[in-house]
Formats: sequence, structure tokens, C-alpha cells
Amino acid sequence: MNIAAKPTIFTVTAAWDAEASVWTGHCDDIPAAADAPTLDELLAKISAMALDVLADNHPGVDPASLYLQITALREAEPA
Repeated sequence: MNIAAKPTIFTVTAAWDAEASVWTGHCDDIPAAADAPTLDELLAKISAMALDVLADNHPGVDPASLYLQITALREAEPA
């Protein structure tokens, strides 16, 4: 019987840079940092980085159990 590995969750902190019109995000646990015009693209970039460096930085973590959680901050805009 194959028992799934316990999920490992890393938090990506993202903030909107209005001047550059990009999301800037980082995760110190991986470590990784990137910019992208959308949160989906930011997640894709940081996911790729995380999988590339996972074995070096977290050798006991199964890549199949890796999850990224995004905490995004953006100033509210009037409707």
C-alpha cells in the first residue's frame, strides 16, 4: 500500500508593485524570489525554482508533497 507523504507547505509572500505592474514574491524557506505580471505566473516561476533547489535545501522533502501557499498584498481600489 502506498501511503502519501505528509504535505510540506511553504508560504510565498507577494506584493503588487504598481509602478512596475508586477507581483513581487519571495519565499525564504526555499529560497526563491521572482516578479511576474500575474499571481499565476509568479506561482509558476517560484514552483519551478522550489523544485530545482528542493533536494539541496530540504533533502527529506518529497517533491510530490510540496505545496506553495501565496499570501498576496495589494492596496484596495475603489469600485
